[in-house]
Amino acid sequence: MKAEIIIQATKRSVKGKQVKGLRRDGKLPAVIYGKGKNLGEPIHLLLDSRESSKILAKVGSSDLVTLAVDGEKYPALVREKQRDFIYGHLLHVDFQGVSMDETLRTTVRIELVGESPAVKDFGGILVAGEGTLEIECLPGDLPSIIPVDVSGLLKIGAVILVRDIVMPERVTLLTDLNEMVAHITAPMGEEAEAFAAAEAEPDVIEKGKKEEEEE
Repeated sequence: MKAEIIIQATKRSVKGKQVKGLRRDGKLPAVIYGKGKNLGEPIHLLLDSRESSKILAKVGSSDLVTLAVDGEKYPALVREKQRDFIYGHLLHVDFQGVSMDETLRTTVRIELVGESPAVKDFGGILVAGEGTLEIECLPGDLPSIIPVDVSGLLKIGAVILVRDIVMPERVTLLTDLNEMVAHITAPMGEEAEAFAAAEAEPDVIEKGKKEEEEE
């Protein structure tokens, strides 16, 4: 079971240009909207900039977080992180509130794991395709990532499609099953020539044997 990710927050009434002053005081403005308890209208929030930035740096689009606001807890997903164009620090965060007993649709990141023998032994190049999957499940069943093992890619031309992925229980896959996730292409340059020679050599030997037998 994943550990609960809790972000402390307070409600804010300050909006517009006055928000800049809050940022100077070490506060990060945010908003939570959508489904969930007491979320008929968006709630404007203030987070501690330093602490929340540390937490949010490790949170992806499919990681469920809990916003603790004035004694209430709101399960939510991070929907947008606005950053300063020059310095990269957070300026504003949008959260989508969720209902824990209602299914939701979202995307989850694919992470390629393991080592392909085609890369190790033949110098093949691992090319990543689809980087995320669209899924549907209850918020409590949301996976942070979907690991895809590439150790089964044994030779040049081997491919993994979305249909080959083993999904976690209670998670429904919505992405096109024929989308490519990873495949192995032939090496380039000198490596490609060596690979081609190695591939051709068994055929030459076999041909020579056959000719000898015919003589």
